[in-house]
Amino acid sequence: MPVMTYLEAISAAMREEMRRDVRVFIMGEDVAEYGGAFKVTKGFLDEFGPERVINMPIAESGMVGAAVGAAAMGQRPIVEMQFMDFVACGFDQIVNMAAKFHYRLNIPLPMVIRGPSGGGVHGGPFHSQNPEAWFAHVPGLKVVAPSTPSDAKGLLKAAIRDDNPVIYLEHKWLYRRLTENVLDGDDVVPLGKASVRREGRDLSIITYSATVQHALEAATILEAENIDAEVVDLRTLVPLDVETILASARKTGKIIVAHEATRTAGFGGEIVAQIAEQAFEYLDGPIVRVAAPDTPVPYSAPLEEFFLPNAQKIADAARKLAKY
Repeated sequence: MPVMTYLEAISAAMREEMRRDVRVFIMGEDVAEYGGAFKVTKGFLDEFGPERVINMPIAESGMVGAAVGAAAMGQRPIVEMQFMDFVACGFDQIVNMAAKFHYRLNIPLPMVIRGPSGGGVHGGPFHSQNPEAWFAHVPGLKVVAPSTPSDAKGLLKAAIRDDNPVIYLEHKWLYRRLTENVLDGDDVVPLGKASVRREGRDLSIITYSATVQHALEAATILEAENIDAEVVDLRTLVPLDVETILASARKTGKIIVAHEATRTAGFGGEIVAQIAEQAFEYLDGPIVRVAAPDTPVPYSAPLEEFFLPNAQKIADAARKLAKY
């Protein structure tokens, strides 16, 4: 098993799928000669040629529209956004065309829209957003947010093979920070299945994407204080593994929902609602949310650090909840 960064695992998944299926191709800004803004597609042009590694103009609506057409005709396009913030420029094509295509015409639409999201790298308000809640609200879209290199590879392979449009969110803070032994070959991680990253008995931290790593760090801090925290990594938001969420809630009775996106109407609210509706009688305390405050992401390093959830903030919330 080779050791890979999160970024290398994403690159490997696309390369393997393009070798496996000639219908898979990638399109985006500077993905060919330059290899992408973060070098995810470095070397792809040499291997696959300009018909399958396609530079596009700075027009996200046009990129997504072209991918919709290609997918409708039987291809399996991957659209790279240089930053997921810019996906807003293609919003109409995603939510009104791609998401509704199968419903309206009974034609599958296999396409992936992927790119870097999240903060922690001092990218400022236009290069640091977490847009998952926009898309989780739209029927017809699947939403994926991996937290490890192995999942980054396996979930992307599953997304490329899926017959529905998938929004695949890569957290840029994880790109080169996290390494892991990643299985060679065809290791596909199914969409819609959460992973319990750490078993615990006292409380549950339910989270996804980079916040999983902060939650695991918080659980280590809490262990030294005799607080045994369980960490549930959702991996995919749509489809959502409600059963794993409820099983953890029933087991520990105390729940923290943590995510990097801003608090109000963030995806954590959906998790809270599912637990309140289906496992309320098992709860021994209020469901607590740890999320970013309702402001744009600051550019200033100290302000961004204050803004973002981290292990210490999760641990502080857990201590209060444990005493409830």
